[in-house]
Amino acid sequence: MSLTTAQLFTEARTQNGYLDHPVPDAQLRELYDLLKFGPTAANSCPARFVFVRSAEAKARLLECVSPGNVAKIQQAPVTVIVGMDLAFHDKLPQLFPHVDARSWFAGKDAMIQESAFRNSSLQGGYMIIAARALGLDCGPMSGFDKAKLDAAFFAGTAVRSNFICTLGRGDPSKVFARNPRLSFEDACTLA
Repeated sequence: MSLTTAQLFTEARTQNGYLDHPVPDAQLRELYDLLKFGPTAANSCPARFVFVRSAEAKARLLECVSPGNVAKIQQAPVTVIVGMDLAFHDKLPQLFPHVDARSWFAGKDAMIQESAFRNSSLQGGYMIIAARALGLDCGPMSGFDKAKLDAAFFAGTAVRSNFICTLGRGDPSKVFARNPRLSFEDACTLA
């Protein structure tokens, strides 16, 4: 097994605590510059990322999260809010210029919501893989009040939250024992 496979999947763990190591702005830019190349439908790229680092932004975020996530976010040097832009289709003339893809979505709210959620989730997954490739540990979570978080970070925009994820150098003493996974036979069908 290659180090990359281990680093990205088999040895990587969801983090529950972090060591006191900052994540520099340059590394966050490098992270985005990797994840942006992951494929999305019609190159729609609906994810929007808020890198929460300042004490003021962390305080706003902490007001929105479940009690079980407070310590994780307090310890993490960065918590990323992975959002989805419900006006993503307005950028399609730039991102997918060879066809009028904007018309596929304009005025179709259910289709916009479904596509934004699916593709921003993919981009959030790419973010986790890119972070691990850069030597960062991750703690994805969904324990937050969505309406409160959207009001705190996305008011006046078409962006809505999808999930949040802590980033940094994980504290190995706070990692849980690995839980089982489904076997190929339990999860897969060869058709």
